[in-house]
Parts: sequence; structure tokens; C-alpha cells
Amino acid sequence: MTSEVRGRVEALYTAPSKAEPMVSHEAVSVAPGGIEGDRYADGDGFYSATDGCPVTLVDAAVLDDAAREYDLDLACGQHRRNVVVRGVDVADLLDATFELGGAELRGTKLRPPCAHLADLVGDDDVGDALRESRGGICADVLAPGRVAVGDDLRVTEANPRELGRQIARRLGGERVADDDEAATSHEEPHGSGHE
Repeated sequence: MTSEVRGRVEALYTAPSKAEPMVSHEAVSVAPGGIEGDRYADGDGFYSATDGCPVTLVDAAVLDDAAREYDLDLACGQHRRNVVVRGVDVADLLDATFELGGAELRGTKLRPPCAHLADLVGDDDVGDALRESRGGICADVLAPGRVAVGDDLRVTEANPRELGRQIARRLGGERVADDDEAATSHEEPHGSGHE
């Protein structure tokens, strides 16, 4: 079992119900159904009935890129994700188990942007800025806990594809690892957005 710090919590957000503005927090309580006080934990998210997600994460570097490349300000939670982390490509957390502050989560699927997010932001460029894996991921809660701004994101069990690539590299199989990456880069994004 690994225990590697990959990133740090930069911001935390919830929304009391669908389409309402996100609220910033210094700390939140994470439970099996999601973040206390969030629309998805309460079953009131836009996609609760069809494709709810307990916790969503997005990479702060992606939000920086959106501002620089698209002049798109997604500050103050306009990205509609619960946890902003820095120092980790959140797509690498798919199928991985990780600690976020005092909670334990497992990355389950990509959360690409959708038309609902573009409507809320008022800018169709959000689809390009947060395309595919850049839109963030969904995570299930394995163990409840408290998460605060500044907490570490620590991977405790890497995803099986990453472990396979590491083994292939150690055995001198760079070609195998490259082929695996090429195959996974063509996968379709999973699910709809988490707005």
C-alpha cells in the first residue's frame, strides 16, 4: 500500500440546492452520502435522480488554464465542483483510493462539463475549458471525516492501471506502458456533469 501525498486542498464548496450559488467553506464534514449541506448529499442536485455524485474534485491548475486560455473566471465555485485541489491531475485518481484530510474516498468517474453548467456560468466556452478529464472527477466516500482547506490529498492505493504501468517500467516494458496510455486516452468520458 502506498501513502503518497499528491496534492493539497485549495478550496471547498457546497450548494444548498440545484442551481444555487456555491458557498465557500474553510472546512466541511464528509459522510457516505456526500458533503454535509451540499445539494447532492441532500438529494437535491440537478442530476440527483439520474447520476448523482457524492463528492466532486477539480484541479486548480485547470481553473488557472481556463482563465488564461479562455478568459473564463471560474472562481468562487462557478466550476460547480466541491473540492479544488492543487498538485494532482484528478484524472489520475480514477479507481484510486485516497485520503482527503480525515476522509477516505475512491475516484469513480470523470465529470465533464455539461450544458447545465454552461447555462449557469453564462459562457459556452466552459465546455472547451473543462473538456473531458479537465472537468474533474466524482468520488465515493469510503470513510467519513473532516476536510479543511490546506489538507493533504494522499493516495493510499493507486489505480490498477497506474500500478501496471509502474510494474511494466520496472521490467523494462516502456512500450507496454505507452500502449496502455494510448488505449486509455481514447476512452469516452463517464457520466454527465455534476452541477
